[in-house]
Amino acid sequence: MFRLIHISDLHLGPLPAARIRDLASKRILGYVNWRRNRSRAFGDDIEAALIEAIAAERPDHVVVTGDLVNIALTGEYATASAFLGLLGSGDVVSAIPGNHDAYVPGAARRARKAWASYMTADVGEADGWPYVRRRGDVAIVGASSAIASGPFMATGTFSAEQELRLAMALDKLGRAGLCRVVLIHHPPVKGATAWHKRLTGASRFRKVIARYGAELILHGHTHQPTRLSLPGPKGTVPVIGVPAATQRPHGHHPAAGFNLFDIEKTDAGFEIRHRLMQVTPGGLFEETRAEAIVSGDR
Repeated sequence: MFRLIHISDLHLGPLPAARIRDLASKRILGYVNWRRNRSRAFGDDIEAALIEAIAAERPDHVVVTGDLVNIALTGEYATASAFLGLLGSGDVVSAIPGNHDAYVPGAARRARKAWASYMTADVGEADGWPYVRRRGDVAIVGASSAIASGPFMATGTFSAEQELRLAMALDKLGRAGLCRVVLIHHPPVKGATAWHKRLTGASRFRKVIARYGAELILHGHTHQPTRLSLPGPKGTVPVIGVPAATQRPHGHHPAAGFNLFDIEKTDAGFEIRHRLMQVTPGGLFEETRAEAIVSGDR
């Protein structure tokens, strides 16, 4: 059995000191939002409880689907690197960037450089997006939808180049009999989020899944513990979101949580058990949902 944990949208704080010139961009909007809202909605106390709860589950691998930082200040990357280090090394943790990690032009490139050990392919696999990491019977396929967008926008994109590379990877990994877990920050399901937060090029992503399939698609961005689906070649493929990982209880969004998947290979394909763990007002993470996932692709 392979145990996989999925977290997203940490929005780690506090914000480092910022110069006036650092805020002379879209960052000023995010800075104001942090001061007025997110500094109270997200907490270091939840972050500490999250690390402890994840460690207690003894996962084989942890995946992080973006938005580790807030407005892509230089100092934020170091904070996020330290957090990733608490989760584990790059061998046991995989990450992709979100729109906040790519908040301004050049930020996505800096994020990948800072977190390279968590965002690069295995030796022998093609470099770039999406990357491929094989861990036992599981293959982690990390795509990037992170781009800098204009003020009041939080869109992402899935390019034609990634479409081709994802198709090749899913075909190859499917033939190898691996459980293919695809990571992308923005949900690829039509209508899953507001227009100004949508994934452009999502039809390219959906076309690849329709032809080659996958066992799981994991995303962040919405801060919601949703379960949607996309058509695959032999049935539906589950598309699963997760609450923001450090969201305090009693806010406008669901309390902090993480997805836990127990994946077991069988003669027929894979059996996947999903549990959603969410923080309580007392600071403990407890199970709030449990279900079996059957991917129709097998």
